[in-house]
Amino acid sequence: MEKYKLFDAELKFMNIIWEEEPIKSGDLVKVCNEKLGWKKSTTYTVLRKLAQRGVLKNENTIVTSIVKKEETQIYESHEVVEKSFGGSLPKFLTAFFGNKKISNDEAEELKKLIDSYKED
Repeated sequence: MEKYKLFDAELKFMNIIWEEEPIKSGDLVKVCNEKLGWKKSTTYTVLRKLAQRGVLKNENTIVTSIVKKEETQIYESHEVVEKSFGGSLPKFLTAFFGNKKISNDEAEELKKLIDSYKED
């Protein structure tokens, strides 16, 4: 499960890859400089570390993800619920909604989603 955990800078880097993949490593250096202000050495260091962890691959100077964005989102959301709300989804939703109201359509969509995950 550890390969799904990304630190903030790694997540910003992976968002670029997910948007641009497949991308040549030289082009990735340019994009990271423009969007993140990174030097070439920083880009290649993060690229190497994430490749070693099995998050992405760099073959023949073409960078692609191994771990998909959705997998990381699932891991991160579970971590938040577990760490901050003791694993309680109702407590998380209560905090998430706060005083915010949702539309009837949103409520109906959430009901359908919850029903699709119910145990029989």
